[in-house]
Order: sequence, then structure tokens, then C-alpha cells
Amino acid sequence: MNVPGDRDRCMTSRSGRIDMTEFDHKVEDASARFNRSVANIAETLEKETAEMVGYLNDEVVPAARAHSSKALRMAAQKLAQFADYLETQRKNP
Repeated sequence: MNVPGDRDRCMTSRSGRIDMTEFDHKVEDASARFNRSVANIAETLEKETAEMVGYLNDEVVPAARAHSSKALRMAAQKLAQFADYLETQRKNP
């Protein structure tokens, strides 16, 4: 049986009465665990992001530049060949 003012100190559950200070302690512990988990995840994401940016800068960007310059050289060569072809076609109608 609850008496007025008793609600501030205790909470009733199916298993009986639970001391509110115990409940508050459990909530604080759960909150602390959650905060540590979030902090760990954030730290891991920061490390992984830094590694990914490093990989992109060190590996992907140079490879893309090398391949794009090769592609431009090949396109320039093909355009020069096409220009030569057009000139020969104009000279030999």
C-alpha cells in the first residue's frame, strides 16, 4: 500500500517495490554505457574516415590523374588521326 509522498521514494513493479535511488543509479549506469558506446563509435568513425581520406589522396587520386592524362593523350592522338582523315577526304572528293 502506497502512502502519499511514498511515490517520490519508491516505484511499484510486478516484482515488488524498487527503490528510486536504485532505479536512478541503473539509469545513470545505462546512460554512461550508452555515452561510452557513442564515443567509441565516433572515435572509430574518425579514424576510419582519416584512413579513407589518406587512401584516396595517396592511391586513388594519383591513379585517376595518371589514367586521365593517358586518356587525354589517346583522345588527342585519335583526334589528330581524324583531322588527317578529314583533310585527305577533302583533298580527294
